[in-house]
Amino acid sequence: MNAALIDTPLGKFRAQFTERGLARLQFPKTAADPIDDSIEPPKNWLRQATAALKTMLAGHAPKTLPPLDLSTGTAFQQQTWRALLRIPAGRTRGYGELARAVRRPKAARAIGGACGANPIPVLIPCHRVIGASGSLTGFSGGMHWKVKLLEIERVKLPLH
Repeated sequence: MNAALIDTPLGKFRAQFTERGLARLQFPKTAADPIDDSIEPPKNWLRQATAALKTMLAGHAPKTLPPLDLSTGTAFQQQTWRALLRIPAGRTRGYGELARAVRRPKAARAIGGACGANPIPVLIPCHRVIGASGSLTGFSGGMHWKVKLLEIERVKLPLH
């Protein structure tokens, strides 16, 4: 498995790249989940991923992201992940609101599924998606990470 460890103040994140770009980002202290076609990343991609992750974890929006390989997702998941990239730092959106943004107003549950399948959490900010009542809902990295990431972005908690 080709994986790069990105050392941050919150631990070492595991990044995996393919020929197309960053394909997976895993939280510290999680079991490795290798991808078949991972490569040793070009140095500039790794630098971009490291800078973007550290910028996010400092509570700011990165100016640039490395190339992202979203090819593991369905067309709907990829559309959702791109929509997540448009949620500004420090802001949240409801699942229904995001469903309307991707022109699938009845797909709030599917949005939740796409968020759960997000292969590049933090950089693709699924932690900014909340329940309709303002409740914090599930998060693939665990609820403690969702709360931590929202706190870093200075989102006032609790939301409901």
